[in-house]
Amino acid sequence: MKNAERIPIVSKKLLVPFVLITSLFALWGFANDITNPMVSAFKKILELNNTQASWVQAAFYGGYFTMALPAAFVVKKYSYKVGILVGLVLYAVGALLFYPAAAMENYLFFLLALYILTFGLAFLETTANPFILSMGAKETATQRLNLAQAFNPLGALSGLFVAQVFILGALQSDDLDAAGNSVYDTLSETAKAAIKTSDLLVIRNPYVALGLFVIFMFIVIAFVKMPEVKKEDLEEPNSSMWDAIQRIFKKERFVGGVIAQLFYVGAQIMCWTYIYQYAENLGISNQEAVNYAYAALVIFLVSRFLFTYLMKFIQSGKLLMLLAMLAVIFCLGTIFIQGIGGLYSLVMVSFCMSLMFPTIYGIALTGLGDDAKPASAFLVMAIVGGAFMPVLQGLIMDIGGSAYDDVKIMGVPEVNFSFILPLVCFMVVAFYGYRAYKVFKIE
Repeated sequence: MKNAERIPIVSKKLLVPFVLITSLFALWGFANDITNPMVSAFKKILELNNTQASWVQAAFYGGYFTMALPAAFVVKKYSYKVGILVGLVLYAVGALLFYPAAAMENYLFFLLALYILTFGLAFLETTANPFILSMGAKETATQRLNLAQAFNPLGALSGLFVAQVFILGALQSDDLDAAGNSVYDTLSETAKAAIKTSDLLVIRNPYVALGLFVIFMFIVIAFVKMPEVKKEDLEEPNSSMWDAIQRIFKKERFVGGVIAQLFYVGAQIMCWTYIYQYAENLGISNQEAVNYAYAALVIFLVSRFLFTYLMKFIQSGKLLMLLAMLAVIFCLGTIFIQGIGGLYSLVMVSFCMSLMFPTIYGIALTGLGDDAKPASAFLVMAIVGGAFMPVLQGLIMDIGGSAYDDVKIMGVPEVNFSFILPLVCFMVVAFYGYRAYKVFKIE
């Protein structure tokens, strides 16, 4: 740990490539958090139940699972830079597909657009995470990744701002009457159809603008020289992808990291997606609920920088374990504290989550050399936890009907009880942190 203090996290000669690749972390953070409120938005516009609306996240995070391994093949055969450029193209295509999806007013087309968009995100995450790890000394690799990942919530905050101001604030289907009841539900089919057309255009426009900006980023990165891992730093560089996969799955630290990442991402997406439904059950509108999502992300951002600093003094596995245990406590508060206190507990889960993704990533990839490329793909595939776990939580919320308090489970509304799923997920992460600290002896 003392050596890590003397070694620079990023050398000056790699600063420009580091900044550009780090900007991508903000770019996929933007996509994540402009999309989270869309679960609630599509539910109202298209009159879906909770399970149907949760397919937004299934499509979004399912794309990661589908394309992560092909991304690793591309990166291994060509370079990190090629992987990033392919990712940006797919990202732009998916975002621009919102234009015909809105014109056709087809929910499945929107899901397809999100699915393709995340093909691009899978390429970017599969590539950017190990690329950042390679941009300097091994001793500071996890710190470097935590620093880069710290800019992810900046993009997420921007995505939330756009969602609140340009989407949720403009949706007519979200209007309430003086008594707090939905106006949309009382309208005729003709009036609903007109609002549906208008609201889908409101959703479309930010995604199309995002697609155009991604094209701009493609042009910038295409003309900048990027470093590549030196051959002498690679572990068996001439081996096949299959050989690499066989090697990495013999390493308990890596396999455990994939499992922990799957459960962590599932927990994160559930906490950030269903904060709107939790707040709505307390009588808080979606547009107002964004303020609680803002608070969660600000806490997430500040604590990311805090924990990146603390990792100089505390073993990463130990810190991961302690924060996961604290997250379990906050989840218990979310479930059993009814009222605004429960919402505050849900917001505070983000304090614990800030460290988890990059730390699990860094621990799992430690010492893998060039095998980090295919290994990174499996860690990105683990993001599929964000695809199916929100659907499971939606099923819990639909136990008594499409509302959030149709029945009581263990004395609390089903929307409260549904956060039992993130609680279990954090228990898995805590166990991996314990193993990293006590067994793998990861610094």
